[in-house]
Amino acid sequence: MNAKRILITDDNAQNLYLARFLLEQRGHRIFEATTGEQALSLIDREHPDLVLMDIQMPGMDGLEATRRIKKKRDAPPVIAISAKAMRGDRESILNAGCDGYIAKPIDPGHFADNVEAFFSDNG
Repeated sequence: MNAKRILITDDNAQNLYLARFLLEQRGHRIFEATTGEQALSLIDREHPDLVLMDIQMPGMDGLEATRRIKKKRDAPPVIAISAKAMRGDRESILNAGCDGYIAKPIDPGHFADNVEAFFSDNG
């Protein structure tokens, strides 16, 4: 797999560290944001191939950030990463424009494979 530019947006430092570590081991270039606003700014500056978006964040949540990302020309795919597991949550996440979903807590044994599978499925 070719290295990809991936933006990870999460307000939890441990989640950011784990996701970064697992994806950097595979050679991907990682950018980090802790708010939806930071994610929007980084997308304009760094043009990532993929955004991993936490849904529950203070301020602008991941659903609103995703809606704003998807309004951009050449918007990257957005994969939700969320512990939200209530009935209907997956539907609301996809309706906001997310292209996929990975459940929290992150499974270190499968996380990078799950992210890379998205690239395999979508070019």
